[in-house]
Amino acid sequence: MNGIDTRIVLCGLWVTTLFVFAYVDIFGFYRADVIHGVLAGEVSGTGFAIDQTFLVLTTLYIVIAALMVAVSLLARARINRIANIVVSLFYMVTAGATLIGESWVYYIAGTLIEMVLLLVIARVAWAWPASTS
Repeated sequence: MNGIDTRIVLCGLWVTTLFVFAYVDIFGFYRADVIHGVLAGEVSGTGFAIDQTFLVLTTLYIVIAALMVAVSLLARARINRIANIVVSLFYMVTAGATLIGESWVYYIAGTLIEMVLLLVIARVAWAWPASTS
């Protein structure tokens, strides 16, 4: 990809994706429905209780994406390709699922941007030159 090491490209894409994840979620706290849901101990519109289990699972969900930054830089090419393709497609599907019933334009736009970034990650990993290590 324009002479830039594929590992660096993937790492940069994961960092960018994480920023978009974070800011879309942070901006959610400007929404009354989200704040009221949090104060009531549930995720707005989903019925999920905000409890230990939810927070642990949410943390693991984000940690996996965060670890992909390191995986992209440190893993061998074959493992890197597989991990980037599988994890990015998993996140693309789960991000898309959050759009069901969503009407806020910022959230839809942010999530679509996340999905495009994740698709680019899968594409870059798929096209990784076989001659690199």
